[in-house]
Order: sequence, then structure tokens, then C-alpha cells
Amino acid sequence: MSTAPRLQAAKRDWGHDETGCTVLHIDMDAFYASLEVARRPELKGKPVVIGVGARSVVSAASYEARAFGINSAMPTARARQLCPAAAFLPVDMPYYHAVSQAIMTDVFHTITDQVEQVSVDEGYMDVSGALLRWKAPSAIGAWIRREVAARFNVTCSVGIASNKLVAKIASTNAKPNGMLLIPKARQAQFVQMMPLRAIPGIGPSLERRLNAWGIDSVADLAQLDERQLAQATGSTAAAHGLWLAARGLDERPVTPTRVEKSIGSEETLLEDTTNQLAILQRLRKECDEVARSLRRRGMVARTVTVKLRFADLSYRTRSRTLERSVDAASALYPVCVKLLRTMLGMSPDADERVPLPKLIRLVGMSASSLSEAASTATQPSLADLMEEAARPDATTTSSRLRNAEAAMDAVRNKYGNNAASFGI
Repeated sequence: MSTAPRLQAAKRDWGHDETGCTVLHIDMDAFYASLEVARRPELKGKPVVIGVGARSVVSAASYEARAFGINSAMPTARARQLCPAAAFLPVDMPYYHAVSQAIMTDVFHTITDQVEQVSVDEGYMDVSGALLRWKAPSAIGAWIRREVAARFNVTCSVGIASNKLVAKIASTNAKPNGMLLIPKARQAQFVQMMPLRAIPGIGPSLERRLNAWGIDSVADLAQLDERQLAQATGSTAAAHGLWLAARGLDERPVTPTRVEKSIGSEETLLEDTTNQLAILQRLRKECDEVARSLRRRGMVARTVTVKLRFADLSYRTRSRTLERSVDAASALYPVCVKLLRTMLGMSPDADERVPLPKLIRLVGMSASSLSEAASTATQPSLADLMEEAARPDATTTSSRLRNAEAAMDAVRNKYGNNAASFGI
């Protein structure tokens, strides 16, 4: 859910010269909320807020909800005050990631392999190599918008420019469900009509610092040279980036998406607790979510990390690298339990009924050291070899549990995420 500023005056025809405009930025419109409406058509036209729980924050809101002043990162309790009649739904990241991956694979990569996904709901494309077939970047942008709407029942906005900066600002100002082309000759004019916060990287702190120098807009920014900007920001690197941005320039290439470094899940609890069983139940659910995500991506992980946030807001993490890569919650969860307990100075085999020594506010886990399952060799342990030899079907407990989880994936895909689950 983008909170970048938009100008109605920017949403106009800037001309039709597409020469050199080979960078597209595609941004899904209210993605999480739109996906929920796509699978719950009865919510169409109604305010929808993604985020539940007394201490949770809004992850996304439909445009109908935004009309009430609801925006991302707002406490959910405040959102309920602003719009009590809104539909408040829990975050379903496995679902959002699955659709995101399908859009990237089935739509974006149909055009080119020069796709840089920067989040679950947005990405850049360098379409210079696709123009022999498509002729014009605007034709590609129009096709993407049609395909996303037809296949996934959500809309997206597209910015077309000669570089990533201008393309991103263009897509923001094309929202919702629009497309904006900024010819190369007009990109400086386009950028300089924007407020400072329209430039990615200018947050509240840097904005205040620039304001203190009398810089209140991108047009003001363009009046300073790099030396003055270095004095204002305290950084020569930041000064160079701002000098370029104020002129609608950007030296960054579109970089095809890197392999994900980790997959994780975490949750802030409704109440701080020392109830070990409650924490373990949440941890088991998170392991299940991460394992399912690994299998969906065809990946395995070798490093497991547990993260805790305490009542005083301090954090602590602990990791362990496994002997072999895995993609099953049945393999991840026992490791997480031991990490949790040792992190808190408890015995790894402590009774689950024993209270934890510190109040826990947030618990999370992640899997890293990822690799493709199909190309990752798995060395069976001695215990596995002995179990295989002893059983008539030559299987192991770990393989049977993993197969059960894979079967449960199919049930959830057909009947919803709450259709089946494992107990502790």
C-alpha cells in the first residue's frame, strides 16, 4: 500500500514520444485488499482493511477504506474508530505471495526476463529487448494491465519512462488503475513539480533537514549544486543521488530479481505472555507457513532463525544451520523449539507447561540459506538409513511427515488455508 504523495495535476497527457522510454514500473493497486475482494466478491465496493488484532497495524486498505482516512501502518484500533463498518481481515501472506509469483511469472516474464521485483506488489521491467516484437513500451504496459485484470481480478498502475526513478513516480501518480508515460524530454519538468517526499529515499528526517535549508520542493532541490546538497545532507553520496533525482535522472539499471535470501513469518501477540504453550503454538503455525512457502517456490532451507521481541521492546535472535536442507514444518519446528528455549536460558527439553522467564511480545521464525530443491542433494542420516531398512515400505518418519504436509497443501489450495492444520 503506497503512501507516496500524488498530484492530480501530474495525471495528464505528457506527450507520446516513447523514444528511450524502456523502463516500466508496475505497481498493484491496494494489492492485499484487492486480492481479498477477488476471492470474496461480496466485498466489492466496500471498505476493506487488512489487519486484525488489538495491537496490530493496517497492512493494506481498499480505496473505499482510504476515503475514511485509513492508511498503512496505522493501528488497527484507530482504523476501527474511523470506519467501524469496514471488513477487517487477517493478513494471508501465503496467498498474496502465490498470486504475486503467478503475476511475475505468467505476465511480466512473458515479455522479458529483465524483471526486477522489489516487493510482493511491484516491480520494474527493462523492455528494450522486447520492442522488436511489441513496437512500443505503451503497448506492453496496456497489455500487462489487461492481463492482470483478466487473470487475477485485480488492477495495476504502470509508469513508463527512461529510468527507474521517473517510472516509479509516474506509476504512483497514475493510480488507481492507470498508465502514465513521461517522455525523456519532459522528465525534469515532471519531477520538479513534485513535493520532496515524492523522491524515494526522502523520509521525514531528511525532509526536515532539507526544509531547514529552505528546500521545500523538488524544484527547490534543483536550484542547488552537489556541494550545497552535500552540506545540507551531510553525505556526498546522498547529494549526488538528489542532484540527479531533481533533474529526473537515475543511474540505476534494472537488475533482474535476486534469489530470495530468506522466508519468514512473525506475529505480534495480542497480549505479552510467558505462556510457553501459546508461544509454541504460534511458532508451529509460523513453521507451517514458511514450509508451505518453501514448497510452493520449489526451495529448501538449511538455516533456521527464531526471533523474539520482549515487553521492553528489545529483540533477540538465534540461528542454527542444519545438517541438510529441508522444506517441512516437521523438520523446522523442533529446531525452533530448542532455539527458543536456549535463547531464554531454559533446558532444550523443558516441559511446555513451564512458564517462560520473560514476557514475550512478538515471536517469529525464518528459514535461510535457500537453494532449489530439484538441484540440492540430500544426504540421508544414519538414523534414516536404519529406519528405511527396518520398514517394509522403506520410508522414514521424516519423509512420511513431509509427504503429509505436501498433501495438506493441496487441501488448503482447494478449500482455503484454514481447512487443515497440524497440531503441536
